[in-house]
Amino acid sequence: MATAFPKLFSEMAIGHCVLGNRIVSTGHHTYLADNVPGDALIAYHEARAKGGVGLIVSEIVAVHETAGFSRDLLKVTSRDVIPDYKKLVDACHRHGTRVFAQLFHPGREILSSPDGMSPVAWAPSAVPNERFHIMPKAMSAVLIRDIIDGFGRTASVLAEAGFDGFEIVASHGYLPSQFLNPECNLREDEYGGDAAKRLRFLNDVIQSIRAGIDDQVIGLRISGSELDSNGLSETDVKGICCAVADKLDYLSITAGTSASLGASVHITPPMGIQAAYMAGYTKALRSEVNIPVILSGRINQPHTAEQVLERGEADLCGMTRALICDPLMPSKAKASINNVTGINASGVDTTKLDSIRACIGCNQSCIGRAHKGVGISCIQYPESGRELQFGTLPVLKGKAKKIIVAGAGPAGMKAAIVAAKRGHDVTLYEASGQIGGQALLAQRLPGREDFGSLVTNLASELMDAGVEVHKNTKVTQAMITDFGADVLIVATGATQYLPQFEGHADKRVVSAWDVIQDKASIGSSVVIADWRADWIGLGLAERLALSGCSVVLCVNGSMAGETIQLYTRNHYVGRLHKLGVDVRTHLRLAGFVDGSVYFQDTLTEEPVELASVDTLVLSLGHQPDDELTVVAEEQVAEEQDADEQATEKQSIEVFSIGDCVAARTAEEAIYEGLLTGCKV
Repeated sequence: MATAFPKLFSEMAIGHCVLGNRIVSTGHHTYLADNVPGDALIAYHEARAKGGVGLIVSEIVAVHETAGFSRDLLKVTSRDVIPDYKKLVDACHRHGTRVFAQLFHPGREILSSPDGMSPVAWAPSAVPNERFHIMPKAMSAVLIRDIIDGFGRTASVLAEAGFDGFEIVASHGYLPSQFLNPECNLREDEYGGDAAKRLRFLNDVIQSIRAGIDDQVIGLRISGSELDSNGLSETDVKGICCAVADKLDYLSITAGTSASLGASVHITPPMGIQAAYMAGYTKALRSEVNIPVILSGRINQPHTAEQVLERGEADLCGMTRALICDPLMPSKAKASINNVTGINASGVDTTKLDSIRACIGCNQSCIGRAHKGVGISCIQYPESGRELQFGTLPVLKGKAKKIIVAGAGPAGMKAAIVAAKRGHDVTLYEASGQIGGQALLAQRLPGREDFGSLVTNLASELMDAGVEVHKNTKVTQAMITDFGADVLIVATGATQYLPQFEGHADKRVVSAWDVIQDKASIGSSVVIADWRADWIGLGLAERLALSGCSVVLCVNGSMAGETIQLYTRNHYVGRLHKLGVDVRTHLRLAGFVDGSVYFQDTLTEEPVELASVDTLVLSLGHQPDDELTVVAEEQVAEEQDADEQATEKQSIEVFSIGDCVAARTAEEAIYEGLLTGCKV
């Protein structure tokens, strides 16, 4: 019997290193480490090794004291750290996964020092970047040589720890790229000038690493195009790759640069960007070099990866966020053999491709948490990054409980899945005709269609866990009494916040949800009052602009999309700019009278009027739907008061999770579902 993915699960040689398959977890900063790998980082990578990934490129390791920008950055300060790194390598090797170390210096691409102070950033020349507004200091020749030596020293130590290879980070406008880029490198010495001199830094780094290791692999990660007018172009990068290919064992291709807001989106491309969108470039590059090429960029499913390989667009596929979302993705895909069934140790039918939890590219809990300086995770799978806490679900103690879950949004679904996997008898009720909650609304906005996969993924897990699901059924007080449940989990979500203001009852004033569900009549001139400054306002503005409306997006904040992850925000704000949407900030809704919308400037308190408006759309946030929680808690209290033996009687336990506690996001909802499912 053959696997459904013959290319993806064929062996691949990189230098002297043979990989079991073509799936790569590319280097990414997890914020799970502090100077050296600890238990959390090791458990994180080992989970992916257990899941069957062929290669793990562990996160960036600073090669010099001038490379530090975070307290959570891996470093090699002396040979004393070898045992710590060896634990990481050994944990992955136990499962047949190869491990490369990523060697890193950001150059000018640095926001702050580890202590929060404004940094002294070093670069080839004193050329500022746009994103962090940092004016770097030009490196002396002495410092350049010391940093080059730092690459070699770091690799030498890590080679002793057992790493199979090393990857130089020249992607996203980091230090090696800065030397390669004539817009950043204005030097007139041996490290600047023509293309050959600008290559010297990278060539010297490769030589420094090679001199300190045995036969380990050396690769280069570089942006195929920095997608910025001041960055390296596709032609530039192809020339660079061809010039150094004979000194390397592989190339890893991504896109974008950290130096500008628009191009930095491609560091972690959000939903709305095409899957495998750099595949055309890597296919052309492969015809120019004789070493393996890794392609990264929104490859979230084994089907996509197999197509990339089949078409000759790459030799391996970076599937990092896919592996954050589902560490078992490789083993599930590999086990999809015709006419064969099998249940793994977790009780999941790994031969079902539908059991693969597909990344939706929301960026909310992976890079979004990283930018907050906390350990990365996944909106759909909060177990990621928390392997020490949730690597194994708590064993059920005592007899199984009868559990009612009220509300089949993300919180309720996750709670039901986890509780059922632990052995409880779980019944899930949804008042509407569809499960999914607000994710069903999110998927209806342009560029947010992948949110529907969140519902699909959770629905598949509900089925696998054996949860009984009832739609069009609202949980009532009588049901709670008649069902005889031991536990009630309330996950009834939120409703729109629709405050009263002058003109709120005008028929031309409509809600965001009604617009999304095509229940509102919209005129040609539209104003969106956006209090939350999240994806809803952005999505509504784009949808209405695409339909031909003249749209003014009025945000009660400093920018549109202020509360969402910055790469996602910048991508969608850029789309609004292209559509000509008028975005206005710092505006508080005051009223709607005779076709004019009135706002108050939150900085000056001055009034602002927008006249001749056909439709005012309200995107003013949500409020908890906690009615059932109140009813259930009152019922429990009454039963206890009525029973003289209340201390001996076990009343129904009531848990409230997600938006019905406080209106937030799907990340908090699913995480609280996990916590509650583990607790009951």
